[in-house]
Amino acid sequence: MTGLLLGVDVTASTSADPVGAARDAERLGFDFVSVSDHPVGTTPSYETWTLLTWIAAATSRVAVLSRVLAVPLRNPALVAKMAESLDRLSAGRLLLGLGAGYSDPEFRAVGVPVPTPRQKVDGLEDAVRITRRLWTESAVTYAGAVHRTEAATIEPKPAHRIPVWLGTFGPRALAVTGRVADGWLPSLGHVPDGTLPQLRDRVLTAAADAGRDPAEVTCALNLTLRLGPGRDADVTGEPAAVVDRLAGLRELGFTAFNLQAPRGQWERVAAEVLPALRRR
Repeated sequence: MTGLLLGVDVTASTSADPVGAARDAERLGFDFVSVSDHPVGTTPSYETWTLLTWIAAATSRVAVLSRVLAVPLRNPALVAKMAESLDRLSAGRLLLGLGAGYSDPEFRAVGVPVPTPRQKVDGLEDAVRITRRLWTESAVTYAGAVHRTEAATIEPKPAHRIPVWLGTFGPRALAVTGRVADGWLPSLGHVPDGTLPQLRDRVLTAAADAGRDPAEVTCALNLTLRLGPGRDADVTGEPAAVVDRLAGLRELGFTAFNLQAPRGQWERVAAEVLPALRRR
């Protein structure tokens, strides 16, 4: 996937119609749909990977993004196999979003040992390295700080390079993103505009230091959006103002946006925001 990518968030709530929403997103011209990962809670919801698979089966063009899978909840080698299968079954439409995991109560709830902050970041890097090696090598033995494999292999290998995007914020995690990931996916609500350039520079500098081309790292941004007046979202206002705001973020180097917008506004966003932003 190249150029400006525009996606929309699909709720995992069982009281909604996430598959219908994904079909709407595809019809309206969005490039991808995303689903967040919170398997534990009192609100009835679908499990992220199961829902992404169901969405992929019910659509034909739109990509699917996990936003983002908490690495401590799932074995990385198994996720590598899951990802290859879903990408193959969907004809190459997977964007694999991974995160270090921030919700310690969720880990306790499902009986997973709660990692330290350092272990979360180390485990995230292990996960990406294990995944990449399993996708390209046979009999992978890997001994990381947190995760390990012994003579592991998966077949078939991916038919193409599956993009791996990381939702990261701290200095060590940003450096990991630059070293091993294909994309960086922070949330605007957690990162004030004024700090975005510095954080992005950390990612791209780490990529260059690792001998990578920084231009190969997609800088994506997750944000809440509401058309019309109000201050209950990261980006609000009439369509022209929203286009200006997103264009400004694009000038900061972000070439993908995941929009958390009310489903009732998707038609207007698709008609009045997306074309204007793509022209800009």
